[in-house]
Amino acid sequence: MTVVATGSVAYDYIFTFKGRFSDQIVPDKTHLINLSFLVDSMVKRRGGVAANYAFTLSLLGHPAAVLATAGSDAVEYQAWLKGLGIDCRGLHLIADEYTATGFTTTDMDNNNIWGFYGGAMLRAGALGLADTVQDPEAVIIGPNAPDAMFRLVRECRTSKTPWVFDPAHQLPLMTAEDVEDGCRGAWIVIGNDYELELIRQRTGRDHTALLELAEIVVTTFGRKGSRISTRDGDFTIPPALARREVDPVGAGDAYRSGLVHGLLSGFAVERAGRIASLAATYVVEQVGTVEHRYTRQEFADRYRDTYGQDPW
Repeated sequence: MTVVATGSVAYDYIFTFKGRFSDQIVPDKTHLINLSFLVDSMVKRRGGVAANYAFTLSLLGHPAAVLATAGSDAVEYQAWLKGLGIDCRGLHLIADEYTATGFTTTDMDNNNIWGFYGGAMLRAGALGLADTVQDPEAVIIGPNAPDAMFRLVRECRTSKTPWVFDPAHQLPLMTAEDVEDGCRGAWIVIGNDYELELIRQRTGRDHTALLELAEIVVTTFGRKGSRISTRDGDFTIPPALARREVDPVGAGDAYRSGLVHGLLSGFAVERAGRIASLAATYVVEQVGTVEHRYTRQEFADRYRDTYGQDPW
């Protein structure tokens, strides 16, 4: 069965700043921030969370579909996704819009400053589950136009389709009621430690109370690993160490897909989490969110070298 990946399909402009943002901010002048960084490199890459999710699922051999809106400038992108075997019947290209575009600057501590132009993504609310594959195995609801996200939450709830709620950078646009609705009945609620703290502050629910809404709550900590919490307990997932750290952008999206693949394959939580960690590590090792490649055998060999056991 197919996992439907939703959210943005985008182009990313990635800038690398070989300094530290913290060195550029004057603590007593934060009300007058006016910063300029001379960056050391710039690349344009394919990105967007929906495409990122689907890409990792396809590498792991899990059927994937994209449900998203993009602009007329994404014809080549759509063809590229189809070439990977990803179902793109739900990727709608809008003639009078540009594809969503992200601009990120990353410093030497892997901190990121993002700017994002929504473009065609802002019209994603016109799409629902009827626009993609029938009876999906699960739906990953990633950051997108808010009306699109909550339409999909409602449709997943009605159709009893498991969903992953990954609000990420759309959290500032959501009310407490929005966030709680996205979590209520979710299979997985996921975010990095900062995002989970925002969710807790926004809803007033601590870690235990979030598990009253969702089956699984996942907190990622970058190079420090992750924690997967279920109603049966917490599981600490060690990181898969990178051979080199180049760019962290998109690693979290790969983690989500690796976790979904592992759990849907019937693996125990700890094994699924380790698959997720290794999937994320591949992204860190180069610039761009979908520039890496591996076969299932190559992935299995590296998993065995990292964790001392077979992944499947």
